[in-house]
Amino acid sequence: MPDESNVKTVVIGVGPEDGLGAQLCARFLRRGHHVFMAGRTRATLEALARTFGGNATPFVADATDEDQVATLFDAVDAADGDLKLAIYNVGNNRPGPIADMESRYFERSLSVGVFGGFLFAREAVRRLRSSGGTLIFTGASASLRGRANYGAFNASKGAQRALAQAMAKEYAEEGVHVGHVVIDGPIGGEKIKRGLPEYAERLGEAGMISLQGIVDAYEFLYDQAPNAWTFELDVRTSLEKW
Repeated sequence: MPDESNVKTVVIGVGPEDGLGAQLCARFLRRGHHVFMAGRTRATLEALARTFGGNATPFVADATDEDQVATLFDAVDAADGDLKLAIYNVGNNRPGPIADMESRYFERSLSVGVFGGFLFAREAVRRLRSSGGTLIFTGASASLRGRANYGAFNASKGAQRALAQAMAKEYAEEGVHVGHVVIDGPIGGEKIKRGLPEYAERLGEAGMISLQGIVDAYEFLYDQAPNAWTFELDVRTSLEKW
């Protein structure tokens, strides 16, 4: 593996240590990257930085705030090294029947999934196209198919996927590899056991997707050569009905 001590990564949508965002940070920190970990909760980010060590930089930012996203990338620019990886991992799983939904609720789902994705991706591409790099969006089952009671989430994730695909085609010739990872099912681990214990017990570990297996998919996209790029990977368990 080449020396990556001069490489910078930025991940937005970072929460608790046993969540996907934090584990993506941990994986690329192990590769020697300087990782900027962005999220909305300062205490969580600072705790992660203490756990992960010196190459982890916490940064409080709301993905839907244009000024905050720009400030995040300004901080990335100010650090030594080359930005090579940017990951949009902001979650917005917002259920609810359409007929009973307030317009602001639907608007917020689109703002987090699409508008925030646009703000982050725009700033990332402005930097990555100068020397090449990878931009990855976190998708979901909702990126590909509609589901009753999840219309807002489906609309958001479907639009985010279209944005990612358009950017993949728009910036490939400038050396930017845009990828989209469809997480087709619930992620296993302590986080879901705490939040949805009955759900986790019903599915069991075999019915939930391995967190580290998902992280492997992002790392695979990052490592691909320009003459063999993949736009989309979907990750599920052997029990998932698809």
